Order: sequence, then C-alpha cells, then structure tokens
Amino acid sequence: TGTDASGNASFCTFDVILTDATPPNVVCQNINAYLDGAGNATIAAADIDGGSTDNCAGLTLSASPTSFTCANIGANNVTLTATDGNGNSSNCTAVVTVLDTISPVAFCQNMNAYLDGAGNATIVAADIDGGSFDNCGGVTLGASVTTFTCANQGPNNVTLTVTDGSGNTATCTSVVTVLDTISPVAFCQNMNAYLDGAGNATIVAADIDGGSFDN
Repeated sequence: TGTDASGNASFCTFDVILTDATPPNVVCQNINAYLDGAGNATIAAADIDGGSTDNCAGLTLSASPTSFTCANIGANNVTLTATDGNGNSSNCTAVVTVLDTISPVAFCQNMNAYLDGAGNATIVAADIDGGSFDNCGGVTLGASVTTFTCANQGPNNVTLTVTDGSGNTATCTSVVTVLDTISPVAFCQNMNAYLDGAGNATIVAADIDGGSFDN
C-alpha cells in the first residue's frame, strides 16, 4: 500500500513464496546387530540414527542395507539418509557390527571302539558326532578322549565339543565302549610226563605253554 501526503492510497498484491533449501542435519551412531537362530539380522533406520534434526517438521529416515546374514559377520558400512518434507536430504555412514552369539547345537552318538593287535584303539571327534549344527553353517569338532588301551575296556564317557566360526561352543557326552575282539595267540611246547610209583602222572596247562600271548 502506498499513501501520499494528502492521504490518497493505492495498493497491489503479490505472492511471497517461502522455500526451504536447508538440508537436514543427519547424525549417525554405530550399533551391533545380532544374528538369530536362522543366521539373520535386521535393523531399522532409527537404530542407527544418532539424533538427526531438520529446521522444519516431517523428517523421514531410510537406511541401506538393513538385512544381514552370516556372510556379513563383522563391520558393515550402512548409509543413513534423512529427508525433510521439502525434499532436501543428507546422509551419513554408520558402522553396523554383525555378531553371532548363538551357540551351535551339539548332538552325540554312542559307538564301539575295537582294540587292535597292540591293544590300542583310536577314534576321531567325527565318529561320535550325531549331526551337530550351527546357525552359520560350519563347525569344528573336538573330543576329550580319542585313544584307548586295554585298561579302558568297557564304557567310557567322551565329551564332544562343537565350536562355530565365532567361537561359540556347545558340548554333549557320548559313550564309547571299548571292546577286545582279537583272539590270543596260542603257542604249545611238547614235554615228557613221568609216572610216579602209583603209575600216575599229572601236568598243568602252563607246562605245555610255549609262550602264548594276547594283545
């Protein structure tokens, strides 16, 4: 409106267009993501948001990637994007460390171990494994006892330890029955037996043993 000294006035109308050209202030935070029993982990954008703000309301957040598997164990760079209601956006990078803290499942099976000709028997951990598994696949196996002698004949408790790639462990117990199925070796020797005054002679088994032995 314009007014002169005599009070005469006239006016015109115009539009004022308000524009928000200021991008959001995006802030990231690093987090840990834990794999589940199926070997998967999922995060949301809000999980890695460290307090992002904007000068106007209506801020939305998105992240990429948001799903992880056993193949992603360790540090992963994830991009957080903040977008305001006027289409302005900015991003930052968070480190998502994927962890496997779930122990494997240990299954044992009982077995027989047969002594050899030297009186020894040996097993490996896989012999007493009954199908152990882990959410991330491969495991390593260890057994508490793998060698046996004649002194161990009969049932023996052996602990199977199952370890996954992240160091998580589980155990179970197998019964290893040590058996000797090898016959002894018999050696004979000839001998003379002398009749006594009554016409009798007696021997014992050891008299004709020529060095029989067993494993």
